[in-house]
Amino acid sequence: MAKKIRVMIVDDSALVRMTLKELLEADGSIEVVATAADPFHAARKLKSEVPDVITLDVEMPRMDGLTFLKKIMSQHPIPVVIVSSLTENSTATALNALEFGAVEVVAKPRLLSNETWADTQHRLCEIIKAAAIAKVNRKSAVSFEVRPKLSADAVLPKRTSKSMIKTTEKVIAVGASTGGTQALRVFLEAFPADSPGILIVQHMPEVFTKSFANRLNGTCKITVKEAEDGDIVLRGRALIAPGNHHMLLKRSGAQYYVEVQQGPFVNRLRPSVDVLFRSTATFAGRNSVGVLLTGMGADGAKGLLEMKEAGAVTVAQNEKSCVVFGMPKEAIKLGAADEVLTLTDIAPFVLKVAAQS
Repeated sequence: MAKKIRVMIVDDSALVRMTLKELLEADGSIEVVATAADPFHAARKLKSEVPDVITLDVEMPRMDGLTFLKKIMSQHPIPVVIVSSLTENSTATALNALEFGAVEVVAKPRLLSNETWADTQHRLCEIIKAAAIAKVNRKSAVSFEVRPKLSADAVLPKRTSKSMIKTTEKVIAVGASTGGTQALRVFLEAFPADSPGILIVQHMPEVFTKSFANRLNGTCKITVKEAEDGDIVLRGRALIAPGNHHMLLKRSGAQYYVEVQQGPFVNRLRPSVDVLFRSTATFAGRNSVGVLLTGMGADGAKGLLEMKEAGAVTVAQNEKSCVVFGMPKEAIKLGAADEVLTLTDIAPFVLKVAAQS
């Protein structure tokens, strides 16, 4: 019998601790071995019980989650998943937590219907499983039916040869998940101000994507913003899909723009990398570059193959530089990646390709 993933839950709300425990233990491969109301209680329990993963709130009495995270990462790095409320204050703190070594950020579960509960439970457990194998460095079980795992067909049909439009403007489409917040920072900070337009899907809850885009905008030479429906794809600008919305590339005349919509979950995700990549294959084809960065699962793998088949140049991040070698691994297995590169080599390669006519 496979060893269960052992989790410690740290949150000042007894209701949240109980809900998270129920959600996690509904998956037979996860065991909650300890809970704590604040970091002081957690620190005492860590002396006798070292879990595989810690879920951590960011706003707690006596010691905030960010301070506790710093202590963990400096003394005994353990994969940490931030479980945060969707507020502006907690969002800023949660993004700081990612910079200090947290593996992922997830929204706190709310009162849910059976259908939403099943999706939330599946997503949270997948994040815990990814965290358990992530690379970190110093610095009552209820059965519900899970929504079918839809493909990008649920949002838009697959590209046909007739749908290709001739254009010379390059578009760079990027997908990322676990570990992607730091990978995207490294990737985007390498681009000069006159770079081709960039479209990004980073798996992240609502509210977080806007703060994340604003933070990148302050460190990059290019402009970075959360995408809005109808935004034009411009040189020197990156658009990040808003949480809980798909982002599709479209074209009107000589101009690319994005369509932001909800639509069905694809690969149990919204936004989905596959949706962005399929739309890019359809409307940009050989005038695009596809990049798949670190992340759990397989979202983006099939879409990257569709981009390659449409004539795009495609890149996957290599295993050594990934926090979680999931999405890139699946793309490589499909033969979807023209190149497999370390994170720091991807941006220079993309710029070189984009400069070619």
